[in-house]
Formats: sequence, structure tokens, C-alpha cells
Amino acid sequence: MADDDWAKLVDEQDAKLSQQVTDMRITQPSGRISIPSYDAVRHGAEIGYANGEQNTSNQDDDKPMTAEERSYLQKLLRSKLVQTKNDIEIQRKDPNSPLYSIKSFEELNLRPELLKGIYAMGFNTPSKIQETALPTLLADPPQNMIAQSQSGTGKTAAFVLALLSRVDFKSAYPQALCLSPTYELALQTGKVVEQMGKFIENMSIAYAVRGERVSRGQKISSQIVIGTPGTVLDWTMKFHVVDLKRVRVFVLDEADVMIATQGHQDQSTRIHRGLNTASCQMMLFSATYDQQVMNFAEAIISSPMTIRLRREEESLDNIKQYYVVCGGKEDKFQALANIYGVITVGQAMIFCHTRNTTNWLAERMIKEGHAVALLNGDMQVDQRVAVLDRFRDGKEKVLITTNVCARGIDVEQVNVVVNYDLPMERNSIDCETYLHRIGRTGRFGKTGLAINLIQSRQMPMLHRIQEHFGRKIEKLDTDDADELENLA
Repeated sequence: MADDDWAKLVDEQDAKLSQQVTDMRITQPSGRISIPSYDAVRHGAEIGYANGEQNTSNQDDDKPMTAEERSYLQKLLRSKLVQTKNDIEIQRKDPNSPLYSIKSFEELNLRPELLKGIYAMGFNTPSKIQETALPTLLADPPQNMIAQSQSGTGKTAAFVLALLSRVDFKSAYPQALCLSPTYELALQTGKVVEQMGKFIENMSIAYAVRGERVSRGQKISSQIVIGTPGTVLDWTMKFHVVDLKRVRVFVLDEADVMIATQGHQDQSTRIHRGLNTASCQMMLFSATYDQQVMNFAEAIISSPMTIRLRREEESLDNIKQYYVVCGGKEDKFQALANIYGVITVGQAMIFCHTRNTTNWLAERMIKEGHAVALLNGDMQVDQRVAVLDRFRDGKEKVLITTNVCARGIDVEQVNVVVNYDLPMERNSIDCETYLHRIGRTGRFGKTGLAINLIQSRQMPMLHRIQEHFGRKIEKLDTDDADELENLA
């Protein structure tokens, strides 16, 4: 196959992958994010109503976010590092090699302009994964690494710091290559590089993403290239604008998302084959580390140190669970009103099964004077971020949502979760989603409260939840003020 034909296929494949995440466009800094207003909720506009009339179809908004959407959303939401007490697990090919950890960035003997950039970003001390990873990443000779930790633990800053430390900025050719699974995630990584390296003279970044065209034989003078696998493959194999043999640092970020995206795993492997493995430091980062990710990582990264930071597990240990028997959605609303009338609720998340129910409930609660945020699957990722940021900042005390927010998104101040509708999967109770839902509370050592509003015919489903988790769910009478006060 001719080069042009082969490259055309790569372009077509990259375009198809890009189409899958068209809802994830980053708005320009001067742009405004469009969020359905409270008036829109009241009048049934923008969020599931047409011409002010409620759509009576039982439209289910239970579609999950894609791996790309969830990863991008988490990156945008993490304005500060997650504080974790979990231990780090370390695996080495040579068990006799010494391990080092640091408690301050000064211990790393970084160039002054890089240290200045770190502090300007608000990093005062290393995160838990940075304490262990950075001495290894910055060691001489360079060591390869596989690192797994949840979003918000500082792993992006760790590999960016290592990348910036390895590059010779007096030389104008690509020396560091970072692969991200999507256009948006590549730009997010680039933003971290730009912030951390803003005091470094002559630093330049090239983005190998859709829309960035190069010509055959053109030479890239930027020292750092960040891009998606399809476009990077194009730049290196078709146009030869990046010489992979001269790359000093190779980073494969969001490996679990990369595997979940069709075509990216093969493209990443082909790029890896062009590197000089003897002189190139290789790093792979992933939020999860299941067998599929492990197999991919070990095929890409030779003789690595592996660091794993167990994520904060969702648990029922700190959550008090109750159920309320209701006759219908009006009874459910009255039960909810009684709860809010008696107990003090910091912030609450209310899960509904359909978008129509979220719209109806938001309208009712707003009329009762509650500050309500609404989240559903119709919103683009940047809109969801804006809604969650307002909720996290306490501007709204109640977040009404479908399963788009059931897993992976943490808001630490939530102390009450209400299942307005039980989570269902093909007419059966979905115990996994139940755990993810109520796991939004009782986090970080705090006590949480979960209340299930059910109809009497759903008691067998409640029994299945109790049997599945081995935990009793107590009955609650929301008409009894004394009983409600005891919850506090």
C-alpha cells in the first residue's frame, strides 16, 4: 500500500475516533458555557421539555459516560490534589535496587526555573505518589516506570516534571513525546506543561492533534510533542517530521482509556516500535490497572518500576442506609420535603432513573425554595463541569442527576444521597450502580446517609440489595418528626 493510501486510512480512523468525542469540545477562554437556567427549568426549556410542555415519553437518561468523557471530566474537576492515606505498592525488576522518597521538591535538585514553575502552580509539597515516583523518574541513568493512581493524585504533574527535566531546551528538535487518547486530554496535558515550564526559556510545544497539518519533510523545532496516537503516527511514519530515534522521553498517558478506544492500542504499539528503547525513558500512566492494562503496559514498557496507589474504595462502612415506602412520585416528593424540613442537610445528591423525572423534581424543589443543580446526559462535558463546580463550591445544595454522575465523580461535601428511583438494569436491581450511587457519600472517613424512596412492590428488590451487601437497610417513617430528628 502506498504511503498516501496508508496515511489516508489513518486519517479516516482518527476522524472516526474524534467524532466519538464531539461532545467534549473545549471552549475558548473567552467563551461562555451555556447552562440551563432556573427559569429554563421552571418553564420546561432546554432540558428535556419542548415549547414548555413536558415530554411524556419515559426517556431513560441512564447512558453511561464513555471512558474518554469520564477521564476528561475528572481532570477538569480536579482543582486540588486528592488527599489519600492509602499505601503505595511498589514492584521492581531488581529487588536489591535502593528506593528513595522525598518530602520536598527542593530535595530533587531541579533547575531553579522549573522549581519556580512548580510553586507557581500551587504545589507546596509532593503528593503521595510524587514522593516515591519523582526520585525514580529523575534518577540517572533514567528508569522506566508504570504508575497507577486515581485522577487527582498528581501523576500528570509527576511525569511533566520528569519530562521537563530531561529536555535540552537549547536544542530545537523533538525530544519528548506524550500520547493522550483524545484531543481534549492532549490539550489538558499541554496546559500542565505550559504552566510548569512557563519560566523556562525557549520551551516550545507542538500539538499533534486533529486539524494540525504538516508537510512531508517539514522539521518540527519544538522540543515537546503532545498528541493523539493517530496523528502522531501520521507525523512520524508518513511525514517524518519527528524522528522517533532521537526522542529521550516517551509518555503514554491514560493507558486504560487508550485501550478502551478502538485503534489506539495498535497505533501506540507501532509508535513505540520506532523508539530507541536503549536511550529513551518510557513512562505509562493509568487510573486503573486490570489485567488488560497490565498486559498492554508490559508489552510497551521494558524492565519498569511499577507503582500502584490504591484508590479510595467505595464502601458501605460509613453509610447509614434507610428506605421509605411511598405510593408514587408525589408521595416521594412529600417524603423528601419532610426530610429537608427536619434534618440539617449539608449537600445532597438525588438520583433519578430518567431525565424527565430529574426535570420534574428540579422544578418542584425550586418552587419550594431550594437551590438546585441539574445534571443529565444531554449536557456536554464542559457544561457538566460548570454544574459540578457550582455544586462543589456550595452555590447549590442539591444536585439532581441520573446515572451520569453515579461513579468516578467525587464531591467531598456530600453527606446525603437519595435514591428517588432505585437503579435498574433490564428490569432487575443493579447492585453495582447502587454502590456507586450511595458511595458518593461516606467518603474520606466521613459518615454519610443514604435514603431509598421505594414503592411497596419494590420490596423484593430492596431485599436483594440487603442480601448482596450483607447489610440491613432500616425502615424510615418520614411522617414521624422524632424519628427524622434521630437521623441527625
